[in-house]
Amino acid sequence: MERHQASGRWRLGFTLACTTMLLWGSLPIALKVVLAQMDAVTITFYRFLGATLVVGTYLAVRGRLPQPGRLDRRGQTMLLGAGLFLGINYLMYLMGLDLTTPADAQVLLQFGPLLLAFGGLVVFRERFVRLQWLGATFLVLGLGLFFSSQLGAIGEDTQGREQYFLGNALMVGAAMFWASYGLLQKQLLRQLSSQHVMLCIYAGCALLFLPSAAITGLAMLDRVGLIALGYCTLNTAIGYGAFAEALEHWEASRVSAVLALTPFATLVLIDLGTWIWPTLDVDHRGLPWTSFAGAGLVVVGSLLTSLARER
Repeated sequence: MERHQASGRWRLGFTLACTTMLLWGSLPIALKVVLAQMDAVTITFYRFLGATLVVGTYLAVRGRLPQPGRLDRRGQTMLLGAGLFLGINYLMYLMGLDLTTPADAQVLLQFGPLLLAFGGLVVFRERFVRLQWLGATFLVLGLGLFFSSQLGAIGEDTQGREQYFLGNALMVGAAMFWASYGLLQKQLLRQLSSQHVMLCIYAGCALLFLPSAAITGLAMLDRVGLIALGYCTLNTAIGYGAFAEALEHWEASRVSAVLALTPFATLVLIDLGTWIWPTLDVDHRGLPWTSFAGAGLVVVGSLLTSLARER
């Protein structure tokens, strides 16, 4: 099977990856607000429906709607798999977020970019130089330090530990499905543009969650909930669009390394958001210094993995 090759426009790929990182860093804050008023399945349905309408309208106006019939059988199977994996990722992420904080969720979800990076090495024959392997080591050590520190902060609270472990398990599962989606997404770029792939996935996932969604739940949201849900929808359309386009121009391993900075963006945005809007309810609790040290190792590892290049 012929594999997708990046265009080589790494500056554009880097910019798009940073855009995705900032959007995804702010996403759990808005989702935490919506989760207080709407269930995870219904939120997921509306996010995919909104993204379908936004991207579909944009492509229709430009006369560039996709033609999935052009895909061969292998491509159709990969498209179905990518949509299914992303839909499961969205649902598991929201369920895990409901049991933990945005900061915890984003750090845990960094298993996804790490798995995507190693998947790029295996599937697309990408290569790591020594500094990138060192960066990956720092990233893993940072994740371990962060998790152990958070468990220590919970203490002997049995119920809190059970909730934390369940939330962690859901986040790790979401990360695995996300990495699988990312590898399929990159290979699909050989037959469809990134925008066409995402529109097909958005529409398919909206249909997947439609039977279980509480459609009337939209009327139960207050103004803040509606604004937060609208932002989540635009975040889905723009964030994943930028991610898909980044994979077109840059190696999957390097894109995933930039996305590993997402927890740092979330920590900064949570502090900024609660300072601007003190009544913002995002389950914000102070982190011990060891948690920040772990997050710092993740950032250093991400930068090394992303910016180290072959001679």
